[in-house]
Amino acid sequence: MSVSGVTRRSFLRAASAGAAALSAAACTGFPTSGNGGMIFLSTQFRPADEAERFRGLLADTAPGVGYVTIEESPFSSQVRSQVDAGSTQIGLLGGLHGDIAPLADGYLQDLTGLLADLGDRGWSADYLQLAKVGTDRTWYIPWATASYVLAAHADALEHLPSGVDATSLTYDQFLDWAIAARRANGNRPMLGLPAGPKGLLHRFTQGFLLPSFTGGQITTFRSNEAVTAWQYFRDLWANCAPSSTNYDFMQEPLDSGEVRVAWDHVVRLVDAPERDPRNWRMLPAPRGAHGLGYMAVIAGLAVPKGSSDPELAQRTISALTRPETQLRLLRSNGFFPSVDTATPDDLPPAVQLEADAVRRQQEAPGAILSLPPVGLGQREGEVSKVFKDSFRSIVLDRADIRATLDQQARVLQGILDDLKVPCWAPDPAADLCRVG
Repeated sequence: MSVSGVTRRSFLRAASAGAAALSAAACTGFPTSGNGGMIFLSTQFRPADEAERFRGLLADTAPGVGYVTIEESPFSSQVRSQVDAGSTQIGLLGGLHGDIAPLADGYLQDLTGLLADLGDRGWSADYLQLAKVGTDRTWYIPWATASYVLAAHADALEHLPSGVDATSLTYDQFLDWAIAARRANGNRPMLGLPAGPKGLLHRFTQGFLLPSFTGGQITTFRSNEAVTAWQYFRDLWANCAPSSTNYDFMQEPLDSGEVRVAWDHVVRLVDAPERDPRNWRMLPAPRGAHGLGYMAVIAGLAVPKGSSDPELAQRTISALTRPETQLRLLRSNGFFPSVDTATPDDLPPAVQLEADAVRRQQEAPGAILSLPPVGLGQREGEVSKVFKDSFRSIVLDRADIRATLDQQARVLQGILDDLKVPCWAPDPAADLCRVG
């Protein structure tokens, strides 16, 4: 999310994973901190400008901590190799749930006691449950979060069906709105979706559409309710701007007026209302028969076994999860607080709009928390391709829905069988994930 002093360019870099990790020391292969002190190894804030802003925050809140960024795949292997060798050079870890959760099988310190010491900072029950990674112990402390929402201009809001609350849409009402807006606009669709080569439309299917229609993502992948969900997607797509297959970041066509309603990651929406925020709304995703499915991007803080300075690591976690520090992170790097804290009135208007939408989404009755795939490592892209290929076949090419889901289910199950991983939210965390 853009905040004051942060440029559009920096956020586009962040959304596309940004810069590479810092250079590694030749003798160990381990990234060096560059300024001494305890090493805080993280997959987050890899672009150079974001890393420097976060280092400034760290210098004020946790002196003596060197922040080192690394990509997701070597993150896991680096931690495992050091712990296995009994020579852990890292003091603290930061990453998304999917980065940290696979390390709970013997590579992290139990933080249950630390969580109790931190007191009631207002973490959601869902986040605290995820931090247990299917056990009765806490393996990381929730750090920050982001999500996906709808953005709508006043031009499109005029065409909401009578009596419909934009902040509490059903998927049927969302479709009716898209149809009404298209008809009122000379049969030109006002809705756009990020279906371009670098777009995140597969997250819509994984974390929003399927959970809302089926209650799951993987275990309900080929269910009758999933067939209904994909039929709905066809109908919705018929009322989307044809150029959606070229859209990677929805803030650009929203800003230009090509479309007036869009769904996307908050980072990829925030620039659209920047010039005229009074005419924009950010809205929660719609809800379906099973509830309001939404995908949360959750970052956590963990301590590796054999941490080089476990006491400083825990003090740093405490400092980074204080409400005032969480709000500073929102301003500097655009990640929402994971703790319950009031949003200040002086945030940039676009960020305030997003904060309200994310809160409504999380607190909606029947909200269904979904996660990006967990524990897949370098093969996460193959799972995402299953959802992308399903969209291409069913929605764009209008292939038979049942036959397509059966075919893609076999591909998906093959990947999961190779990896032997449990499912992730919202599916039950069985020992081995089975496609249903």
